[in-house]
Amino acid sequence: MVLSLVSRQWKSIPAALFFGTRPFRSQAALDALSRASEEKIPNLVLYNYPSFSGAFSALFAHLYHSRLNLPCLILPFSSVEPLRVDDFLVEGLEICYLLDFVGPKGFALKLSQFMNRVIVFDHRKSSLPKIPPAEDSPENLTFNIDVEKSSSTSVYNYFSTKLAEKKLPCGEVKNLVNHEIRDRLEMVLKYMEDGDLRSWSLLDIKAFNIGLDEWRSKLNCITNPYLFDQLLEIDSMSLIAKGKSYISSRQDAANKLLDKTFKVRLGKGFYGECLGVSADGNADLSDEIGKALSIRSAAAGLRISAQMKKEAVLILKKTL
Repeated sequence: MVLSLVSRQWKSIPAALFFGTRPFRSQAALDALSRASEEKIPNLVLYNYPSFSGAFSALFAHLYHSRLNLPCLILPFSSVEPLRVDDFLVEGLEICYLLDFVGPKGFALKLSQFMNRVIVFDHRKSSLPKIPPAEDSPENLTFNIDVEKSSSTSVYNYFSTKLAEKKLPCGEVKNLVNHEIRDRLEMVLKYMEDGDLRSWSLLDIKAFNIGLDEWRSKLNCITNPYLFDQLLEIDSMSLIAKGKSYISSRQDAANKLLDKTFKVRLGKGFYGECLGVSADGNADLSDEIGKALSIRSAAAGLRISAQMKKEAVLILKKTL
């Protein structure tokens, strides 16, 4: 379902209503907003942080504005001590994109009172209640909520189409991404979407997510000025290979412990027996050990498995 809300009503809210005591903010973000005001930068992009879909969406906004030489300020937006509406009451800002998030209830609506246009992208069903009724939405506020497509894919399509529609001298057509990396990038988006929508249908999706997760600490474009170049280099096959290696190493470590399984009588046998293993100092392998013990317990005709640490049962898993 794609939801785009555009109405033709305008309600004026005095800017003074947005001002208040400012709590802690990222000084770097505030400084960037101050410089944007001095330089009269009209385009503002806020992306969900630390979200991969948000970061890739910001990448596509960056590519679009770069291709057309349009000045643009891109900032991460975190739900932890987030930037507030009054932080954006700076001279020169005209268009604001909220990528992979809707923001607190009323956030986008308030931005639309002093921005020429506010455009929102998200894919989460939980965002739907935050969207104001059509009759309360001004014509310069647009919500693009597609619960069947990840935000990064929607934003990629949006800016690709928007760029293709631009009339350039000599009939030149600019592409958002170069042909040599397009297929690789779109495969990354496909895997990300599988995780964002909780489909888990693609082969090796678990390994992909494990490999991708190491990038999470690098998704702040303020502290990592090379973020967008790095995102363009990400390859799904490399991430899957890293994920598989990680999974394999954990399973190998768990297997060494599983060679020392023993039977445990529960309640002096009243509750039956299970296989156990001493996993002292290896609690981080509980998932791998628990699953393997369940399988072995079932094969031995036992109903549950146990992981032991210092003679205490940590995990009991029924094998039906």
